[in-house]
Amino acid sequence: MENYKCKSVGIIGSGIQGVCIGLQLIKKGIPVTLFDRHDPLSSEYKPASYGNAGHFSPYAVLQFNRPDILNDVPKMILSSYGPLALKWNYIPKMIKWFVHYFKNCNEKSMLHTAKYMHQILSLSNDAYEEIFQEIDTSGLIEKKGIIYVWTNKNLKSRKLEIKVRNDLGIEQKLLTQKEVLKLEPNLKPVFDAGVIYESAMHARDPHGILKQIFKLYLKKGGKFIQTNIKNIEQLTINETVIRSENEEYKFEKSVIASGAFSKKLTDQLGENIPLDTERGYHVHFKGQENLISRPVIFLDRGFGMTPMNQGLRAVGTVELGGLKNPPSEKRIKYIINCAKELLPQLGKHEDEWLGFRPTLPDFLPILGPSLKNKNIIYAFGHQHLG
Repeated sequence: MENYKCKSVGIIGSGIQGVCIGLQLIKKGIPVTLFDRHDPLSSEYKPASYGNAGHFSPYAVLQFNRPDILNDVPKMILSSYGPLALKWNYIPKMIKWFVHYFKNCNEKSMLHTAKYMHQILSLSNDAYEEIFQEIDTSGLIEKKGIIYVWTNKNLKSRKLEIKVRNDLGIEQKLLTQKEVLKLEPNLKPVFDAGVIYESAMHARDPHGILKQIFKLYLKKGGKFIQTNIKNIEQLTINETVIRSENEEYKFEKSVIASGAFSKKLTDQLGENIPLDTERGYHVHFKGQENLISRPVIFLDRGFGMTPMNQGLRAVGTVELGGLKNPPSEKRIKYIINCAKELLPQLGKHEDEWLGFRPTLPDFLPILGPSLKNKNIIYAFGHQHLG
């Protein structure tokens, strides 16, 4: 029997998910067309891959569905100086998400998520390494490890994280405060201990990496159409249609890889998936990137800093507020205060940015065919982990 080969694939979304999927399909000889309202090569376009923390983090297996933080959630939301915030006008739209979240906030679900995130992240790391052999990554990637620091205030949670990672076989090296400061002497010692993931790498320019992968996709014969997609439908057992405002495009299979914007399309398909949005922020401190040698994450504050080509990037917090609310000045101020707590020598900040993380209540992505439309494939819900 001859090997089956898909005749054509349309992908909605040219973020890191869509571009990487498109590249791998093209390499298998399958014709692919990517659709997005933005051109990935545009300097004006600032997607999630522009603004994220830039970590390749196969160790980041524990998410918010943890019973140890459940009691702290109300306190974090009510505090203006905390890692979690809520746009109050968005609460009615999140009720269903919260119901599913509380059902998943237990030890069994936590370990289930950790197990499968470990598998997905390990595979993605290998896949990136393969892609990086084909693109020019000079000035884009560094392998110096990533450090997490913490105070003794929540040691029970830190011990839980260390144990889960040990049980999964994740390489980690615990550090005293003195050992952290030996690696990063400019940090103010407002923390008590830490851990380094020595084999971890980080991006000096996440959007630059996306652009290089997209260029490779085009070079290998992939197509791109810049348009605003309004609708997707499965017509027959072997035909799907992607519709823009003025055109129809037919493919054997279609992929929804639109991140936080995917729900609009899946709702049209009759699948009420509880996808919502964590809003994340960043600022840059220009010319200050040499203050640290590698990313540093302060777990107590839910924020981190990464040395990048644009400057020292301070990034973090989780704000629940959907896609339409304006940016929050309080969140920006929170990140600046956190950065200066660790590095008091920091000066003026620039480039305030808000991005959207597509998140499901169990913090696992949706990868695979639609339940109702087998030729429409989902690839979204990757929350912090792109």
